[in-house]
Amino acid sequence: MAVSGNQDLVMEEENSTPDAVGLSWCDSSPLLWRIEDLKWFRSQGLVGALLGSLPRTPRQNGRMGRPLLLLPEEERLLTERCAAAALPTTAKHCAVEGADVHQCVKHYEAEQQQSYEEQRVLALEDRKSALLRAMTSSHTDPQTSDEALQRRLEALDCSFTFPRSALAVQLSTARVGLTYCHEDRAFLQANWPIRKQDNPRCDVRYQVFRDLRGRGFYLTSAGKFGGDFLVYPGDPLRFHAHFIAVCLSLDESVCLLDVLAVARLGSNVKKTVLLCSAATDGTVLYTSLQWSGMV
Repeated sequence: MAVSGNQDLVMEEENSTPDAVGLSWCDSSPLLWRIEDLKWFRSQGLVGALLGSLPRTPRQNGRMGRPLLLLPEEERLLTERCAAAALPTTAKHCAVEGADVHQCVKHYEAEQQQSYEEQRVLALEDRKSALLRAMTSSHTDPQTSDEALQRRLEALDCSFTFPRSALAVQLSTARVGLTYCHEDRAFLQANWPIRKQDNPRCDVRYQVFRDLRGRGFYLTSAGKFGGDFLVYPGDPLRFHAHFIAVCLSLDESVCLLDVLAVARLGSNVKKTVLLCSAATDGTVLYTSLQWSGMV
């Protein structure tokens, strides 16, 4: 995945927070890679969406991994709690140059070879265990079975191959986007933050998001439910959403059929629809919809 810009956010608070939150950009999508950043992010009641998958089973749905994609409102709330700082240029974050590069390459290749040998031994043991289970489960003469099993095991030792393509590789994602050399970093520089400040709807969405988060609710995207946010009373890993938040301007008119459609949808999925609007004084007004049937 190509990262088109990076920014470190230095935390204003010092209580159990990391020194910096590494926020990376892929086009206009804000991403978090480091596990300590993800832990702090969740501790703030923010959820995001995991995008990564294991290399052997890509695009799986049950067990996703890093990076974590942030909602625009989550990124904006994050930056409000943090002070923007320039991308570090210390030797700790810069790519090594010259002879050090060749040394790092040799060290990496040696680690890969060692990992390959270890995984080959494990794969061979797994194959032998499977062969042992298959041979011993059949109803044959024990003596003949033992002799055949020994011959099969010896043949397996000689013929077993472990392709390099099956090698499981540990990807170093802890410092992704923070180790480019100076030329790459200048090429990947982006105008940060990337968001439309002149869009009134974005401001309404953010004010609603911040108000609900301040009330202790957890929020995720509600695109598949026809709303702006799904609102949870607690961690989404433990609770179902109670509300579907639809963000509207105070002076925005809504078609009655749209109101009926979203109310009916909320009833079908056992959720209450909230029509949310931000007032001029910064307060957020909520109107709940409950489907009671057609007259």
